[in-house]
Amino acid sequence: MRETAVAGARTAVLVAVAGTVAAVTGSPFLFPSLGPSAYALVTTPNSPTTDPRRVVGSHAIGVAAGWLSYHLLATGIVVTDLPPAGSADLTLLMASGVLAVGLTTAGMVATDLRHAPACATTLIVGLGLLPTLREGAIVVVAVSLLVAVDQLLP
Repeated sequence: MRETAVAGARTAVLVAVAGTVAAVTGSPFLFPSLGPSAYALVTTPNSPTTDPRRVVGSHAIGVAAGWLSYHLLATGIVVTDLPPAGSADLTLLMASGVLAVGLTTAGMVATDLRHAPACATTLIVGLGLLPTLREGAIVVVAVSLLVAVDQLLP
């Protein structure tokens, strides 16, 4: 019971730090793939996939792959304003997401920076939710902050 409470609290603290930075700065420091990374850091701290270099590096690969895919195939289209079924725009957006996940996976395997939540990050970028270089940099900084806070906690 105590282990459960500690894990839940620690994960919440990690995400709360990012959420606080987001609230103070008005920047997207809190995004969906941060939750799975926080969970993995807390629940499998000695796993090779939660090595800080892998966590940060994999998300950086995800951002780069998502950015490249989005700007190559679907610039200006956003998944939250889904184009009509069968449209060229929807096909391009879906192709961007598929390419982003493929490139991210290949990049993580090639560099041995494997951390599954980065595949969610690449979709966030590749589907137009955080498509700018500034937003991509914020994602990497937020993941770095998450890792740093995790290492500072007892």
